Amino acid sequence: MHKRKNGSYRGVLEGKKVLVMGLGLLGRGVGDACFLAECGAELIVTDLKSREQLAQSVAQLAAFPNVTFVLGRHRLDDFRDKDFVLKAAGVPLNSIYIAEAKKNNVPVRMSADLFAKISGVTCVGVTGTRGKSTVVHMLHAVLKEAGKPVLLGGNVRGVSTLALLSEATPKHIAVLELDSWQLQGWSEMKMSPHIAVFTTLYSDHVNYYKENPAAYLDDKANIFLYQKPGDILVLGKQVAPTIIEKYGECIESEVVVVDDLDLPDTWALRVAGKHNRYNAALALAVARELGIGDAVSRKSLESFSGVPGRLEFIAEKNGVKIYNDNSSTTPDATIAGLRALGTSGERTVVLIMGGDEKNLDMSELVAEIPRWCSKVVLFKERGTDRARDTIFSLVSQGVEIFEEEGLEATVRRAFTIATPGETILYSPAYSSFGKYFKNEYDRGDQFNALVKKYIISVKV
Repeated sequence: MHKRKNGSYRGVLEGKKVLVMGLGLLGRGVGDACFLAECGAELIVTDLKSREQLAQSVAQLAAFPNVTFVLGRHRLDDFRDKDFVLKAAGVPLNSIYIAEAKKNNVPVRMSADLFAKISGVTCVGVTGTRGKSTVVHMLHAVLKEAGKPVLLGGNVRGVSTLALLSEATPKHIAVLELDSWQLQGWSEMKMSPHIAVFTTLYSDHVNYYKENPAAYLDDKANIFLYQKPGDILVLGKQVAPTIIEKYGECIESEVVVVDDLDLPDTWALRVAGKHNRYNAALALAVARELGIGDAVSRKSLESFSGVPGRLEFIAEKNGVKIYNDNSSTTPDATIAGLRALGTSGERTVVLIMGGDEKNLDMSELVAEIPRWCSKVVLFKERGTDRARDTIFSLVSQGVEIFEEEGLEATVRRAFTIATPGETILYSPAYSSFGKYFKNEYDRGDQFNALVKKYIISVKV
């Protein structure tokens, strides 16, 4: 398999003039900044959020004399005369500030690709509209069960991928969750992971890619476009025809196509849904490429309990089960959740949905709701408002529809209307951005806290 050269990360980073663009509150940006500061880099940290908004992250960097903050704004001057800019994932490449850096021959890097470049470890990258988080965590569990030295990074909550350099050895395997934005950085480096996994492809991030929708797939394709002979590309069956038709002539790596049917029928997973058998089949395919026996993979995958916020079982009270599927930020993901937990035609699901606008087509989800749901509680927000009338029309098909403002009122309503034998499923189908939440993780945390509150105070 194609390997890259290793090197001393401190020697690469010490004394470098670095601009960190995007500090954020998720832990990844501040973790990267702390690591660079500890390595002796001279940092300017800039973010459009104010010092007050970023107080928690700023506090973690306060002790470093080699860190300067420019908050509440960006300055063009800061994007010149640097060794590199470390860009947060959500910053668009067509930003005037990124353009200024490139005009001045300042390299633009991102955490995961910079880690891969410096570390030289074997990298397994996983992308796709749905399933990438679950596949990453499944594969991480399999590798640990096999006794392999493994690192988990990329789009993982609270993990600074760059800081993994302090743990990495040539024997390590890094399993990285890579979204379309992070893969822009791999394109800048003209690199791809040694093993690339592409799970699924659906419409998403329409607001970000509205000027060029095709760029969403092109960005994701960076996960394999720079692979070399001897590298591996694992494609889920759902996305394989699209990838092969559009990029087949560019692919130099060995291609493996995987379907849920490739997971043996006798393997009994704890996580629900056909889509999770598909995810497990992808993890199994990678494990086989890494020389791990099926017995080890089976033991790990059968004991895998899931990823927080992805059909996560939270509690059961008086015959009502509550699941947090907060990470379902698209209608197709919510459909998968309904199919995993519901019984077609029996309407046993109380669905909580709604959030900020993503400009996605909700028609298929609306058509699915009467198959699975007895009741729907809408969380009032900009995105929900657009589909409101269509969803309320389901009353004519016997579905009870409610609408509440604020997550607490929404959860309270679900608790008061659910009956024994039903399942409360929080699966928003919309993004978390808006006036109520800091980010997706905050939304999921708030839901779990409210469940704990109402499981005690409300008779279900």
